[in-house]
Amino acid sequence: MTDITSGFIERLSERLEQEEGCELFLYDCPAGYKTLGIGRNVESRGITKAEALTMLKTDINIVISELDDAFPWWNDLSENRKIALADLAFNLGMPKLKAFKKCLRYLEEGDYANSAIELLDSNYAKQVSNRANRNAELIREG
Repeated sequence: MTDITSGFIERLSERLEQEEGCELFLYDCPAGYKTLGIGRNVESRGITKAEALTMLKTDINIVISELDDAFPWWNDLSENRKIALADLAFNLGMPKLKAFKKCLRYLEEGDYANSAIELLDSNYAKQVSNRANRNAELIREG
């Protein structure tokens, strides 16, 4: 096995970043492969479960911060209702979630039955019916 030092890894990392660049959004490399980060060919290599979980934790923290900013009242919800709202924010993105005005108003007012009804009366529910049903149940039952 090759004797690899931390200095070698550091120098190689710097070199690869210099040569490859660091792209934070998916792009097609010159050879036509979907690439991300510092030369990661995601078509052939994908990502590891650990990398996916690291990305998920980052995304969850972003969603929580966005919910804190947009809906300060969300902190008063039960944990199940917070999970449903965070799942919606994660899945839809905040701009689309904010369009659920009646659902959100009912949720803020504590009218969970009508909030769940409004959630299910949406294109979102038509597109991801099982997920929407699970979120509606969390909202309704708390």
